[in-house]
Amino acid sequence: MAAKVIVGARAVYDAVAEPYDQRFGAELDAKPLDRAVLTALTDLVGPGTVADLGCGPGHATRFLAARHSDVIGVDLSARMIAIARTRAPELGFVVGSLLQLPVGDCSLAGAAALYSIIHLTAEERAAAFRELARAVRPAGVVLLAFHIDAPGFSAGEANHLTTFFGRDVQLDGHFLDPDGVLAELHAAGFVLLARLERRPIPDVEYPSRRCYLLVQRG
Repeated sequence: MAAKVIVGARAVYDAVAEPYDQRFGAELDAKPLDRAVLTALTDLVGPGTVADLGCGPGHATRFLAARHSDVIGVDLSARMIAIARTRAPELGFVVGSLLQLPVGDCSLAGAAALYSIIHLTAEERAAAFRELARAVRPAGVVLLAFHIDAPGFSAGEANHLTTFFGRDVQLDGHFLDPDGVLAELHAAGFVLLARLERRPIPDVEYPSRRCYLLVQRG
């Protein structure tokens, strides 16, 4: 009997939550620039709640919480949230979507969305950025990270995954043009504070160029 194909981000990340946690749970140890931009976010936001959006098993959430007193994690996958709660029971983790954040209007001082926009279409990204603008207070700061390109893929193309951590899946991962993402953010009411692009770290991560955007709600 053929293995069942898992379709969609929620179902896929539920299915691979345990091996994903094992693979990425300590990844920040080998990523100095990621640590630097996350630390910069906590320095910029001031008092108030910071949300790690698309938090997965909560490794970046825990890093943020070690540097800021009020941090929550939000993820589409209930299984990822269950693991995150086990790893850090003192933190607040909530199941929720970037398209309908489980927080009130202007309730966030800031947010991080590390690679969580890569599974969204252009229309979904625009909706997610409008939702961010609703949830983040005026002058609040948001950090986004995403893949620009990789061997065999240019910005604007999608990698259609059919296997992920040994499971048969159907899931698209989008490579994004930083200028295009910035235009979408500007349309939602955000202004650029800083932009960083870097090459992949050999033998540590998927070989893609990455972009980090620090933006502020205008």
